Amino acid sequence: MKWKGRRQSDNVEDRRGMSGGGKVVAGGGAIAIVFFLVKMFFPEAAPFVDTIQQSQGAQQTEQVEQRELTPEEKEMGEFVSTVLADTEDIWTKIFEENNLGTYEQPKMVLFTGSVETACGGASSASGPFYCPGDHKVYMDLAFFEELRTRFGAKGGDFAIAYVIAHEVGHHVQTLLGTSRKVRQLQQGKSEAEANKLSVCLELQADFYGGLWAHYNQKYLEEGDIDEALSAAHAVGDDAIQSKMQGHVVPDSFTHGSSEQRMKWFMRGFKSGDINQGDTFSEEL
Repeated sequence: MKWKGRRQSDNVEDRRGMSGGGKVVAGGGAIAIVFFLVKMFFPEAAPFVDTIQQSQGAQQTEQVEQRELTPEEKEMGEFVSTVLADTEDIWTKIFEENNLGTYEQPKMVLFTGSVETACGGASSASGPFYCPGDHKVYMDLAFFEELRTRFGAKGGDFAIAYVIAHEVGHHVQTLLGTSRKVRQLQQGKSEAEANKLSVCLELQADFYGGLWAHYNQKYLEEGDIDEALSAAHAVGDDAIQSKMQGHVVPDSFTHGSSEQRMKWFMRGFKSGDINQGDTFSEEL
């Protein structure tokens, strides 16, 4: 991707170099991830979760050790800031063209190890994620090395751009009210039915990532789309389950299969039309 020397976003908060990036709950990242997921998908349980987290306050430690970022880390920060700037420009344009109101720019937080968010504490084990509670995308950039070495993605800068565009897609869903409607529909549903709705939400975020790439083609280089598709394939539920547990359980999918994720990214990329992204009608 052609990115050097271009505009960088002012909406990036770089907490890398801060050990832990904030308060860390004793007991490891798994607890934080459970809290985060409960508050994300069951907002009505948030007060109960908050009470539990507050009761653990005595077990929290503040990690504020700082170190100088390496030249490579600084360059990566500049790259993701450029990608975020591109999403700002393009989604502002898409909102204007489709009479969707004013696009509100999200923030991005770069962290190392763990982070405290409006959705609760989380560790790098949760991967990049978007928190609707504070309209921020959170990323530990070490995730992308694991994506390449552990899950077989090609790597490359556009794999990172795809993930950023996907998470910004969740922000778009929050602004348009889609995420709220899905959470409402999930209430009272069986786990399998709720998972299907979650899959549709994730596939639409992939579609939005492809839509962003369509509008950003003047900065693409040969191989960029292949890098995005390789990343989309690597994070498919079937690919992850096969690698982690040796078998696939479709009813437990929450993000979609590798084939679905690649398909919807490419639909966004090829169509350039936000109205072609109704994953709910097609996938349910």
